[in-house]
Amino acid sequence: MSELLAYFQVGFRHIVSANALDHILFLLVLAAVYHARDWRDALWVVSAFTAGHSVTLALAVTGAVRLPTRLIEFLIPVTIVLTCAENLAVTDRTRAPWGGRYRPVFAAVFGLVHGAGFANYLHDLFVDRVAVPLLGFNVGIEAGQIVVLLAAAAVFAAMDAVFRAAPVPRISASPLRARVVMVSGMVAVVATVWAAQRKPW
Repeated sequence: MSELLAYFQVGFRHIVSANALDHILFLLVLAAVYHARDWRDALWVVSAFTAGHSVTLALAVTGAVRLPTRLIEFLIPVTIVLTCAENLAVTDRTRAPWGGRYRPVFAAVFGLVHGAGFANYLHDLFVDRVAVPLLGFNVGIEAGQIVVLLAAAAVFAAMDAVFRAAPVPRISASPLRARVVMVSGMVAVVATVWAAQRKPW
């Protein structure tokens, strides 16, 4: 097996495993606000997240920057909570500030934090050369993210169908809004607990 493929598998397995649940939940709350027809907007946001974590991953693994593990592990759930809060606060995305175009920006910024988390995991696996392992790991992470997002899209579609079928008095919001509130609320609770457990002070 080639070195590139080996690290691809490491990256893929890492993002789809329970060990990466914080990254998975972040992807879910990023994607929770979109319909399937909004795939272009969702793609911009996820691509910005990818760009952000790719930059930090490369800088950290090559030794260009040193990042405190305890602080990064604390900041990861903080980014999740902030994303959930934005999901809950913006009830009408057509009237969101700047037309919602700020979401790729904060996804990229939060991606910098998540990339540092990936780097802390990956750094111990390197021996000498970093270029091929870094490329393979990063491509594996992206492939894993695609799998996670496709699975999320299926789950979100099922949730929307349930909400549409529910009696009107029980769910007054649109199926999309009901889904956003449910997903963001549940994830926010989990991420808040993590943040409290991981506080670096």
